[in-house]
Amino acid sequence: MTLRRAHFLGLLAASSLTGCARIGTALTENETFHKVLDAPERLNLALLGAGQPLAYEYPDSAISPDFRHNGFDPPSDPQFTQWSRNGWHGYRLFVSGLVDNPTSFSVEDLRTKFTPLTQTTRHDCVEGWSVIGKWRGVRLRDVVAAAAPKSDAKFVVFRCLDDDGTGTKYYESLDMRQAAHPQALLAYDLNGELVPLKNGAPVRLRVPTQLGYKSAKHVGKIELVAALGGENGKGGYWEDQGYEWFAGI
Repeated sequence: MTLRRAHFLGLLAASSLTGCARIGTALTENETFHKVLDAPERLNLALLGAGQPLAYEYPDSAISPDFRHNGFDPPSDPQFTQWSRNGWHGYRLFVSGLVDNPTSFSVEDLRTKFTPLTQTTRHDCVEGWSVIGKWRGVRLRDVVAAAAPKSDAKFVVFRCLDDDGTGTKYYESLDMRQAAHPQALLAYDLNGELVPLKNGAPVRLRVPTQLGYKSAKHVGKIELVAALGGENGKGGYWEDQGYEWFAGI
């Protein structure tokens, strides 16, 4: 069942309960009703993620004393610096592209509007080192579902706020099935505290089933697209340099 058909069936079932325009008008202002309409998208994404291999989750005793920095340095532009000094007030995570409900979330929204997930998993760097950290955040698939993806959305592209020093911003991508993985996380906490600047604050992607460069830091925008190529390159900053796109562990 496609996302579009599932959404249509949800609408049909809801309208059959009313049979009345005035009741329908009232329902458009009802938050519970909108959650019912969003349910097919959430269910479809959950089904996409079902059956995928899971990364091993470690006991807290295995947590590394220092979660090593990887990748680019944190952004240093005035806007990002202001956000970081002001408890991330003003920062928004935007979700757009092939969606019916373009939206955005503050860090507080992510904390309060979604069911949190905690996982203690290993970060495996392509350079050959690993660290273990305890992450807390929201499932990526829940955030994607909140934007109501269109049926032709095939990839999820992450536009980041950090750059390589020449002004080229970091970016990464997953296909819809990878994005629906039950351990794919948009993390806001690491080891019981806010994600540190060096590790991707205020929000970073964590995909423990793939090499570390797939877990983009300092995510500013999530964009659903039909294909890679063009402005989406080969699907990621390092992929454009010849690295593998899938990068599974």
